[in-house]
Amino acid sequence: MTQAQTPGFADWLAICNLKAAYCRLLDTKDWEGWSQLFTEDCVVDTRPSGGPLEEGREQFVAMVRHSLSDAKTAHQVHSPQITVDGDRAEVVWAMQDRVVKDDFGLTGYGHYHEICVRTAAGWKIAHQTLTRLIVEMDPRPA
Repeated sequence: MTQAQTPGFADWLAICNLKAAYCRLLDTKDWEGWSQLFTEDCVVDTRPSGGPLEEGREQFVAMVRHSLSDAKTAHQVHSPQITVDGDRAEVVWAMQDRVVKDDFGLTGYGHYHEICVRTAAGWKIAHQTLTRLIVEMDPRPA
């Protein structure tokens, strides 16, 4: 394997910590902290899982904040596949999320496909596509 295929441990750990912060800050609704994990010009595509395409950090964070501010959520990621090429990394995370609102509960299983870039402030998410393999919906009592 070439160095471009196998990330150094420091990069691997930094990218894993970036995604761990993603899950924690999203679930605790720390919108300011969560927004700092993305580049200003990030592109987030949730169309494969039934959502919109968002371009730009402010627009994306505002959409997620509006959608999830009154929900209880739990996001988990695992089994990272990380390929680093200089200051760019391609990452695939297996994911599971649980979203509970007043009128429904959703459990999803799928993948985050990401491009992360190294910035002066550390690794950031520049592009993300969310795909879902399974979505389980359950009605919540009224």
